[in-house]
Amino acid sequence: MTGIIEKLFIGKKGETFSHDETLPALPVPDLRHTLDRYLDSVKPHLTEQEFQNTASIVKRFEENEGHLLHEKLLKFAEGKKNWLEKWWEEYAYLRIRMPLAPFMNFAGPGPHIEHYWPPTEGTVISRTATSTYYILKFWQLIRQEILKVDMSRSGTCFAMNTFRRLFNCCKLPGKDVDSLHYYFKTVSDGTLGPTHLAAVYKKRFFVFNAIDENEEPLSVPELRRQFQFIKDKCDGEPAGPGVGALTSENRTTWFHIRDYLKNLSTRNSKNLEMIEKSLVLFALDDAHAPGYTEIMKEGLSGDCTNRWFDKGMCFITYQDGTFGTNCDHNPFDAMVAVKMMYFMDLSIQRDKGQWTGSSSIRPMSKPLELIFDLDSKLYKNIQDAIVQYKKNASNVECINPTFNHFGKKCIQSLKLHPDTFIQLALHMTYYRMYKRPASTYETAATRKYYNGRTETLRSCTMEALEWSKAMLDSKLSKQAKYNLFKKAYERHNFLMAEGQNGLGCDRHLLGLYIIATEEGLPIPDLYTDKAWVKSGGGGNYILSTSYVGSSTVGGGVAAMCKGGYGCFYRTEDHRLIFCITAWVSDEETSVLELFKQLSKSMLQMRELLESVQSSNM
Repeated sequence: MTGIIEKLFIGKKGETFSHDETLPALPVPDLRHTLDRYLDSVKPHLTEQEFQNTASIVKRFEENEGHLLHEKLLKFAEGKKNWLEKWWEEYAYLRIRMPLAPFMNFAGPGPHIEHYWPPTEGTVISRTATSTYYILKFWQLIRQEILKVDMSRSGTCFAMNTFRRLFNCCKLPGKDVDSLHYYFKTVSDGTLGPTHLAAVYKKRFFVFNAIDENEEPLSVPELRRQFQFIKDKCDGEPAGPGVGALTSENRTTWFHIRDYLKNLSTRNSKNLEMIEKSLVLFALDDAHAPGYTEIMKEGLSGDCTNRWFDKGMCFITYQDGTFGTNCDHNPFDAMVAVKMMYFMDLSIQRDKGQWTGSSSIRPMSKPLELIFDLDSKLYKNIQDAIVQYKKNASNVECINPTFNHFGKKCIQSLKLHPDTFIQLALHMTYYRMYKRPASTYETAATRKYYNGRTETLRSCTMEALEWSKAMLDSKLSKQAKYNLFKKAYERHNFLMAEGQNGLGCDRHLLGLYIIATEEGLPIPDLYTDKAWVKSGGGGNYILSTSYVGSSTVGGGVAAMCKGGYGCFYRTEDHRLIFCITAWVSDEETSVLELFKQLSKSMLQMRELLESVQSSNM
């Protein structure tokens, strides 16, 4: 296991960010190309007459305001290595006024329950200390810049800049626009950022230093003593007021409350700063979460009084000794968190869940409790936030099921990519359930470019729709269905490659929209046409999906819109693991039924593909 960890995570000294400045600039797609892709993506969702109307709108857009806006975008992009970066953060995250949880933040379960750390009462402190140690060792890899650079299979280096935001990062609410603050420093930066971590238990916040004078993490016995002190103190005293619940508020509301809280006393101001600058936040929960589904549910919509949703990274431990996370999506995308959690999981496996180092404990200060000065207004604000959050959180429907019939090895034996296979299974499933196609978002990573993050792959294509219909037609031969599958499969892979090359349509159209907005120009008809929303534009994707890779770590986020699903998946050799979300208030959706039908689809696909491929040999 040590060899695997070194191979996957340990690079040369100074390697981590060494390629970032040499990565190519994010391209601005050709306007005609973008509009062609947009028209392709809306066609499955429109009647022929509606499509002709949209095609006319797109043509007028291209010939008039679209051409003008595109020229302005090209000029704006001159001299910039990533024309989208600041706009994406501002318009996709910082300007959003809805609460971060349960709508925006993503969550994930710790996979350790499957090997050395099965759900066990009385293990919380020991396991929290051990996992904290491995997390801090990952901090050390980034601090020393020896974390291996992520690469494509062909050896292309990926942007690593968002790893700088994994620690010491926090979002601060603004009246109209939030702001993202990060205090982490590498060795090359010449200074050391804050080295304390924050912990919350029974609604009470604490901080303690977690890195020693040699820039080594505290040992597991030392961390265990600090967490045990917090637990013992809180177990023997009344619970705290639950100030963390305020971070679940509407962002503008939280801005005004935070301003009032901060100005009420110097102590409050210092407490906020200590939480916001901390390495990470550890939340010790009273909840029981013995399995993946329970961990995911608590991660997405658990106790808001025992969280600080503004923190980039929050680790949550449950009474069963199980683990989860809740992360702000703004600083980094999920694969950054996945990499750290995979490092932690492999480290736990390597050490068989046990600390093998020194048992000695050095003299050190006890954790400091952050006691806030509150008045009647703030107590009411906290209660109001709790009421609102519980209403939102109770509307989250979530399961984290496993498909055990086969995994990626079987799919690869059919000469198929697991991601494309699952995407087409989703389209077939949704069509069978609802007799209509679903506008679908899939993540396409653009990290091959300077500070690149993502593009949208609109994976609901006409090819996927025609194949989905064919699979429900008992009159069609297997060969005919197979031929349509291959067309849909090839189209998906083609669009994924375009998206990874920065040539999707969503980010380009967003840029044109922002220019019109910021320059006070009329909003073009393209963005008000019904095809825009029906195809997923403006955050209206019915299926919000992402392939989370083939490690032991998964996760997900709430459904993007009313009537929609979130579906996130990872692959192992002999099984497929899903996280499926929806909203309880949507009578038409059911996460259990979607997974049942998805399982049926994948079994049908395997039977079809194996049958036709064997007969064609």
